[in-house]
Amino acid sequence: MASRAWADRVLQLLRGMNSFYSAGSRRSQCLPFEVDGVQVGWVPLLVASQLETYAEVFSVSRGGAVSLSPRLNSYESRSEAVDVVLQTLRRQALFSCLRGWRDEKYSVMARFCDPPLMWMERAATSLFGVKRYGVHINAYTVSTSGELSMWLARRSATKQTYPGLLDNMAAGGLAAGVSVKHTAVKECEEEACVPASLANKAVPVSTVSYTYEDEEGVFAESQFVFDLELPQDFRPAVGDGEVQEFYLLPITEVQQLLATDDFKPNSAMVVLDFLIRHSFIHPDTEPLYQDFVTGLHQQL
Repeated sequence: MASRAWADRVLQLLRGMNSFYSAGSRRSQCLPFEVDGVQVGWVPLLVASQLETYAEVFSVSRGGAVSLSPRLNSYESRSEAVDVVLQTLRRQALFSCLRGWRDEKYSVMARFCDPPLMWMERAATSLFGVKRYGVHINAYTVSTSGELSMWLARRSATKQTYPGLLDNMAAGGLAAGVSVKHTAVKECEEEACVPASLANKAVPVSTVSYTYEDEEGVFAESQFVFDLELPQDFRPAVGDGEVQEFYLLPITEVQQLLATDDFKPNSAMVVLDFLIRHSFIHPDTEPLYQDFVTGLHQQL
């Protein structure tokens, strides 16, 4: 059984990653963001006050919601009109998150299974609290004696977010119009030089979902989780420069690292999910087992 100090630290991580729905959050200071009558996010009041300037695109009702002009009645018209506003806000440097502009389009919809209502620049999604989706790959090996080890990546020191922290072997955001499996294979190839023939063996096993807030807005995220067993003689290699190094570590060591500040928080959640699914964390020996499971699978 892991120590109580380890468990408390992991629980603290989960609570932080679900801070938007905790007592004392700024949820009460956000307005629903609606597109075509459907709520797709949460807009902080500070952001809403800036959007009022663009009445031809946004309608802001006090105590009500932020919505788009009725004349914007198609995927293309909504996407283009909102992007023009965001480009303007970017030039004005009003919001720090827009300094990380990526030219990546993210789909906006109430549920993943719904048809997208529009696309939005990735860096701006936290201003509207729209749901963001990504893919994370747990890469691991099993020795001839049955011992499991996991491949971890050390993020590049120049990454826009969480530079230098430990991460899953490969991970990436889900761009508009791109499938989940294609993204998983692409990220394995680009970040870790895993050939497609091997990356295609990755198996979808779970999702990890959470909503947190910080000074850049509201982050409602869900990660599609894949497990990929790699041959013992395979070694990931640095590909696109987003990673500086890879490590193959015993799963017991990986478990201990989850309770440190050395792990990217949402990636730590993905590894925690792996540990639970593979029975390295068991309800008979971990009193906080149910709290862990609940914290990993919050409804967005």
